[in-house]
Amino acid sequence: MNSVTIVVMEIAICIALGLFGVCLGSFAAATVWRLRARQLAYDKAHKEPYDKKEYTRLKKLLGKSVSKDRSQCLHCGYELKWYDLLPVVSWLSLAGKCRNCKHPIGWFELISELAVGTFFVGSYLLWPGGVETIFDGALLGTWLIAGVVMAILFAYDYKWYLLPDTAVLVLTILGIASTIFSIVQADTPLQGILSAAGSVAILGGLYAFLYFFSKGAWVGFGDVKLGLALGLLLADWRLAFVALFLANLIGCLIVVPMLISKKLTRTSRVPFGPMLIAGAVLAWFLGPAIIEWYLPFVTIIV
Repeated sequence: MNSVTIVVMEIAICIALGLFGVCLGSFAAATVWRLRARQLAYDKAHKEPYDKKEYTRLKKLLGKSVSKDRSQCLHCGYELKWYDLLPVVSWLSLAGKCRNCKHPIGWFELISELAVGTFFVGSYLLWPGGVETIFDGALLGTWLIAGVVMAILFAYDYKWYLLPDTAVLVLTILGIASTIFSIVQADTPLQGILSAAGSVAILGGLYAFLYFFSKGAWVGFGDVKLGLALGLLLADWRLAFVALFLANLIGCLIVVPMLISKKLTRTSRVPFGPMLIAGAVLAWFLGPAIIEWYLPFVTIIV
């Protein structure tokens, strides 16, 4: 196979992954709204505090079977046609407005589609060691699906300071699959198991300690469950350590300036899930290079 053929194949794969990614990004955005509608219905049924105006707007998404569930405008209820659901294209052609009532749709859907599409292409191009074996392909596939779930969790926690248990459970299952594939590819099964256990202890165990020590004041239990899922997904204690560092660094870069400008106070709630997810994704791709960079310094100190 000559170099031109290889390049053409790589371009074709990237285009296919990009298209698949934006479609799943659209699915992720729709899922966020449906999860929110169900959460509001649950809160209402159990007499918990809930936003009545938001519930009125989203309740139209409830009570439908999968076969009859159709995407619709959350403002006027217009049922979207197939040509309204083309990822990115439909949003741009309608200038981000509903075809029926002209109410602004918002940027969330477009950002979700582009982000997941970019994640798919970037994951393939930057995959550590390339996709050479069936286990590489299985691990990549698991990672891509996990990326869709992480997009849902990222958006939901950013919007409402909550991590839905259903999505966290799915991510945990994908994390278990990722751990199994990583153990199979490890030099020895014991090494893989110990590395995965260390990853879970760093991301899940640390936040569990903070949660119970502070009685939920410092971190929420959702962050504990998310840390467990991400620890399983990374399945490498070194990457988990990098993810922890990057998540807290991102948090400092965001929160400290807002505290200085008084946009936040010390008692303000800040969603940490998006930072933890961003840290894990960055650790997956940048972690090996970061580890290689700082290991000589550790050696000198020791």
